[in-house]
Amino acid sequence: MNPVRVLFVCNHNSARSQMAEAFVNHLGQGHFVAESAGLEAGVLNPRAVEAMREVGIDISKSKTKSVFEMTKAGKAFDYVVAVCDEASVKQCPVFPGDGEKLYWGFPDPSVVSGSEQQKLQRTCEIRDHIRKRVMAWLDEFS
Repeated sequence: MNPVRVLFVCNHNSARSQMAEAFVNHLGQGHFVAESAGLEAGVLNPRAVEAMREVGIDISKSKTKSVFEMTKAGKAFDYVVAVCDEASVKQCPVFPGDGEKLYWGFPDPSVVSGSEQQKLQRTCEIRDHIRKRVMAWLDEFS
């Protein structure tokens, strides 16, 4: 049986989509294969890397990708999940194809304010929301 292919999209592919991809690949136990992309390829958010490291998942070597790169490569997905926040959902990229389109809005860790510790704490909260949503979605397939 082929794994369910999932693409997570957001603005820069720097945090939310990277975390969602990692959780699906980690928790999906081979039944799911996730990738992620952004409207444009950004820079991997170091707070997202740290937040994921805290739960035992290393995304430090992940590369940011654009939706254009994925389209050009001819990739196809069963599900395309937009994880942009409500303020930027109109700029969230669209991926062509027959894959079912889902929207899971999460706040953007790159725009949180405060001290570095507060920013990391908020990023961890966003990470936990993403993990909870991914787990609930994966459970729908059980």
